[in-house]
Amino acid sequence: MLQIPLWNRLFIILVLLAGLSFAFPNFFYERVERHNDAVATMEREGIETDELLADQAAWPDFLPSTLVNLGLDLRGGAHLLAEVQVEDVYAARMDALWPEVRDTLRDLRDTVGTIRRIDADPGLLQVRISQPEGMSAAVAAVRDLGQPVVSLTGGIGESTLDVSGSGDVITVQLSEAEQQATNDRTMQQSIEIVRRRVDEAGTREPTIQRQGQDRILIQVPGIGSAQELKDLIGTTARLTFHPVVGRAGGLDEQVDSRQMVLPAMEDETTFYILEETPVVTGDDLVDSQPSFDQQSGLPVVTFRFNPTGARAFGEYTAANVGAPFAIVLDGEVVSAPVIRQAITGGAGQISGEFTVESSTQLAILLRAGALPAEMTFLEERTIGPELGADSIEAGEMAALVAFVAVLVFMILSYGTFGIFASIALILNVGLIFGVLSLIGATLTLPGIAGIVLTIGMAVDANVLVFERIREELKTARGPARAIELGYERALSAIIDANITTFIIAVILFVLGSGPVRGFSVTLGIGIVTSVFTAIYVTRLLIVFWFERRRPKTIEV
Repeated sequence: MLQIPLWNRLFIILVLLAGLSFAFPNFFYERVERHNDAVATMEREGIETDELLADQAAWPDFLPSTLVNLGLDLRGGAHLLAEVQVEDVYAARMDALWPEVRDTLRDLRDTVGTIRRIDADPGLLQVRISQPEGMSAAVAAVRDLGQPVVSLTGGIGESTLDVSGSGDVITVQLSEAEQQATNDRTMQQSIEIVRRRVDEAGTREPTIQRQGQDRILIQVPGIGSAQELKDLIGTTARLTFHPVVGRAGGLDEQVDSRQMVLPAMEDETTFYILEETPVVTGDDLVDSQPSFDQQSGLPVVTFRFNPTGARAFGEYTAANVGAPFAIVLDGEVVSAPVIRQAITGGAGQISGEFTVESSTQLAILLRAGALPAEMTFLEERTIGPELGADSIEAGEMAALVAFVAVLVFMILSYGTFGIFASIALILNVGLIFGVLSLIGATLTLPGIAGIVLTIGMAVDANVLVFERIREELKTARGPARAIELGYERALSAIIDANITTFIIAVILFVLGSGPVRGFSVTLGIGIVTSVFTAIYVTRLLIVFWFERRRPKTIEV
């Protein structure tokens, strides 16, 4: 008989209610957006103004406030494609290495004679010695300055330096494995800095992602112009090193006038009381790299100051062995390690319970005071909000035309059953927006195209079922049995057809980028919701109708 258990009916209804409740705020987009922005501002800055409170009250707190974020092509904003000059980092690393190479070779003066740095291509360090017969000893000594490569993509264990000698010239450069690791760290650092600068502007859902080996795609909805975005990215982060006074219970804890309370970056429940005057600032930091402790072999983070910073930091650490100091980036404590010994040489290391990944991340954050290398902007576009509004209107019109056409076709073709399929189609679109809102997805024009395509595909399952019911009405005993057999025997065809399309959506998401991924997300979600509504929702509507009317015959 045509029956659905009570628990199954309740489950279907609850899923529909949940999906539609998450989609509901999108009907009041501007009000909910003002509410969300006000709540985020009050939480981030800890202030409450009449204007913020009014915006917060624009939407009830007990209702869901999830929204489908609008992409650059719908909201307007700025688009940049930047190329990071990673070769600049190679040259900077060689410049920073020169003092160590010089001191090492000076210790071998009796063997190598006098030493002198000579001009070389960027990324190369070349030193001429006056006694070429000591070349092998010099190369071995300089090679010992190398450290094991720390990389998340392979090459761990190889030396960071490639040292060779020819005639009376020693050539030092980063090894191939270290160049790849440096490229990865430089790109990560650049992306991290750009994200921090853009997030501070209060924009919604920026797209910041790596493209290829040395390019970054930056798309920021809601910003005025590409030049404004370029100026924003060029802002320098604030990195400082402060003495730690103690722990605090919250940001509002009372402290002395020359002290301040800052939160930990990784733990929102941890707060530190710091001296307001920093020991040194990020302006004095020359470099920071992930490495391994030579004694324990555990991951650590090394850092190096310029002469001014080295002197100030050496004096402070000598007087405060055993005390913690805080590394502060943009008003948040990145780390608060304990000073284990005086750091008088301008270089030191931060040790702790690091993994290779966490040490790499901390080194990136420490260097986030400024962009690690120059960015060249290859492409820049500004999309005005008027164009975004036109795109939304065009997308809405396309979706509405497709929607009405499908509804008319289903009702004319299948009568009452077509009405049930049309109701399920409306619920299906609501579920799509509910899922998009729940996961915080960004909707773009290709995403709208995916929804329009889903509207057309959503009734395929119903067509298969209804045609199968027509066939079963010729042989089955009664309409209830025909409907039951129609759903059972059409199920395999429905699953097969939608699985193949879903696989394509997954491939597009994994291999594609930007607009292609936006299309694949809405298509994949639409496939799942359309199968759910066709197999369960439409069938539940038919069961409700059948139990109420008890027809002796039906026409599909």
